[in-house]
Amino acid sequence: MRRPWGKPGSRARRPAAGVTCAGPGESCFPPDGPLVCTLEREQMFHLCPKPSPPLQPALRGGQRLEAALSCPQFLRYPRRQLISSLAEVRPEDLTPHAMVLLAQHLARHRLREPQLLEAIARFLVAQESQLNSKVVQKLVLPFGRLNYLPLEQQFMPCLERILAREAGVAPLATVNILMSLCQLQCLPFRALHFVFSPGFISHVSGTPHAIIVRRYLSLLDTAVELELPGYQGPRLPRRQQVPIFPQPLITDRARCKYSHKDIVAEGLRQLLGEEKYRRDLTVPPGYCTDFLLCVSNSGAVLPVRTQDPFLPYPPRSCPQGQAASDPTTQNPAQRVVLMLRERWHYCRDGRVLLGSRALRERHLGLMGYQLLPLSFEELELQRGLPQLKSYLRQKLQALGLHWGPEGG
Repeated sequence: MRRPWGKPGSRARRPAAGVTCAGPGESCFPPDGPLVCTLEREQMFHLCPKPSPPLQPALRGGQRLEAALSCPQFLRYPRRQLISSLAEVRPEDLTPHAMVLLAQHLARHRLREPQLLEAIARFLVAQESQLNSKVVQKLVLPFGRLNYLPLEQQFMPCLERILAREAGVAPLATVNILMSLCQLQCLPFRALHFVFSPGFISHVSGTPHAIIVRRYLSLLDTAVELELPGYQGPRLPRRQQVPIFPQPLITDRARCKYSHKDIVAEGLRQLLGEEKYRRDLTVPPGYCTDFLLCVSNSGAVLPVRTQDPFLPYPPRSCPQGQAASDPTTQNPAQRVVLMLRERWHYCRDGRVLLGSRALRERHLGLMGYQLLPLSFEELELQRGLPQLKSYLRQKLQALGLHWGPEGG
C-alpha cells in the first residue's frame, strides 16, 4: 500500500534544478516555458473574436451566369435560374467560358431549352472570329445531343467557315463538330471532302485518339452512304472502317437495372421461343439492336439460327420490295428490330429523342430494317408478365406477324 505524500516516513521528492515549488494557486511550470505559452495562446484564440471574411466583389454580367452554373443548389430550378441569369447579361459581357459551361450543362442534363440554345447559337455567330475549333466543338455539342437545329440563319454558314479555317489545326475537334452536325442532318460537303482526304486520314492514324476518330469517320461515311446520295467526294476506305456502336451505349450499361430490356426479353421468350429473336445483335455497319426478328414474306416469325439476320450493307440499289417478290432469294423479306425507348433516351421533360438515338433509328430504317419502337410509358403500364406478353402480342400482330404452328 502506497503511503501518501507528507506522511511520516515517506520520501520527499526534491525539485529539479531550476524549478521552484509553487505555492497555493501558483503554477509548477516556468512562466516562459513552452507549455504555458501554448495554453495562453489557446486561451486568447477562444476569447478574441474571429476576423470577418473579406467582402466578395459583386458579381456582374457573365460572372453571375458562371456562378449560377457552379452552384450546387442550381439543379433544383435549372431552367428558371439559367434563363433569368442569362437575361441579365449584356451580349458584350458574355465570355466563351460561361457559354461553354452553359452548353455542357444543357447537354449533360438533357435540357432542350430553345431560349438558351438560341443564345449559344447567337454567341457563336457573333464571336466567330475569336473562337477556335476546340471551343466550338463544346458549344455545338448540345445541338446534336438534344436534336435541336437553331433558328439562327447564320449558324450553319458560320460553322462551315470555322471548319474551313480550323480543320487542319485540331483534327479531333473537327470530327466532333461534324458528329454533332451529322445528328442534325446538316453535313457540309466541303468539310467532308477534307476529313475523308488521304492526307487527313493518314495524319490522324498516328495520333493517340486514332481509334475514336476512325469510329467517328465510319459513322460519317455511313451517313454519306445513306443520307447524301448527291455526294461525289472521297469516302473512307474499307480497310479504315470500324464498327460504329458495337455494344450498348455507356448510358444503357450504367442504367441497366432501370431498363425494361430483361423483362421484354423474358416476354419474347415465352411468347415466341428463344430461337425466334436475337438480343443485342450488332448489324453492319456497327449498330447494336435491342431485339431482332427474322420474318418471312408471309409474316411468319422464323428461327434466327436458320436465317441470315443481317441485311446487306451498303443497301442494294434495287427498289424496295423487289427482293421480297423475287422467288430465287432465300432470305426473309424483312427484319424487324424492336427498339426500346427508355426514359433517358429522350430530352428531359419532352418527347424528342436524343440525337444519337434518332440517328441510329434513322439509319436502321434507311438500311431496310422495320422498326418497332417500345416506349417506356407503355412498358411501365404493364403489370407483370401476362400483361406484358399481351402488349407484345398486340404490337407484333399489328405488323402482320404470326408465329407458333401457323408461323413455322
